Formats: sequence, structure tokens, C-alpha cells
Amino acid sequence: MDGFQLEERPVTNAEYLAFVKKQPSWQRGQVPALFSDDGYLSHWTGALEPKPDDLARPVTHVSWWAARAFCEARGRRLPYEAEWELAAMASATKKDATSDPAYLAQILAWYGRPGSAALPNAGDGEANAWGVRDLHGVVWEWVEDFQSALVTADNRENGAVDISKFCGAGAVSAEVKEDYAAFMRLAFRASLAAQYTTRNLGFRCAMSIEEK
Repeated sequence: MDGFQLEERPVTNAEYLAFVKKQPSWQRGQVPALFSDDGYLSHWTGALEPKPDDLARPVTHVSWWAARAFCEARGRRLPYEAEWELAAMASATKKDATSDPAYLAQILAWYGRPGSAALPNAGDGEANAWGVRDLHGVVWEWVEDFQSALVTADNRENGAVDISKFCGAGAVSAEVKEDYAAFMRLAFRASLAAQYTTRNLGFRCAMSIEEK
């Protein structure tokens, strides 16, 4: 895997508001159905009006297309699934805590909580060993190759399919079978379509780092 940098926290409603002000084609009511469903930014009171209490919270109700456009406008990109999962393996003290039963139980406990509570502010969670916050316990997050269970990591690719890029193949060959939360994430991503939006799905950006 090449070097990469993952943003410390998910993108907030305030940051997304600044984006749609500069990019009117991504304002609510302007996005074609091909790029977003009817739920796009439905938690805002208007096209340019997130609720004041939500400004510091992670933006949700955004499609993969919209998240991708935001990151591109910032000169970045969505993280690849392998990158996100690598960062998510870390606890507060270990860069790979997937063999720690207490860590795995903590993540599963979040997945078992009702999703109706108000989101916390982005970045309020404890940093993991990489210095990244809120990978667990706040929102699910878009990744660039979220459909890799069904298609190649980049569906513009031609030629032979690399089976190692498929979520199913990753689940079969996973070294840590006890990390059930990781399989839940694979299944969730496989259920998505690029235009979907939900109240508990946000994103953060990433960037590649050239190896010297």
C-alpha cells in the first residue's frame, strides 16, 4: 500500500456549507437524481441553512458523488477501503488492536446502539494511535471503492479482475476472524449505491503521500 494521510476527523456541516456556497451545483435542490437521492442534505432547514447546533457535527445525508466532489475541491480524495480499515485497526495505544478483545467489544457495542441520538461534534472522540479521531462510534463513512464487493476497486478499469480487491475475497482471507465489526462494515458498504444518503453516513478526505 502506498503512503497516505487520512484527515483527523469527519467533514462537518460547516465545512460542507462552505463547499456548497462555492459550488452551487451541489446545493440541495440542484443535484440530479443520478448523483443523489431525495434525502440529500434533508437534515438542513434550507439549501444553505444547516441547523446551528449541527455546524460542528459530521455532515451526513450526502451521497458518494457529493463526498467525492467535496474532497476533489479540497485537492484531496476519498480514502480507499484498505486505507480506512488500516487506520481503523488502531486503538488509542496500539496501531493494530485487532487482537485485543476489549477493543473489538467496544466497537461492537457502538454498532449495537440505537442510531437515533444526536451526533457528537466531529473530532470530540479520543485520537487513536495514528492521531485519527471518530473512525468508530460516530458515523459510517464513505470510501472511494465502497462497491468493491461487486466491482473492481475502480470500475473504469479494463482487463482481468483482481479478486483481491473484492470485499468478499477480503473477508475470506482476513487474518482476524474475530473482528466481526470489520465484516459488518464490508456488508454495509456492499449494500450502498453511489446516490444513497442516510442520517448516519458521512465521510472524511484523504490524500496520497509520494514515497521517497
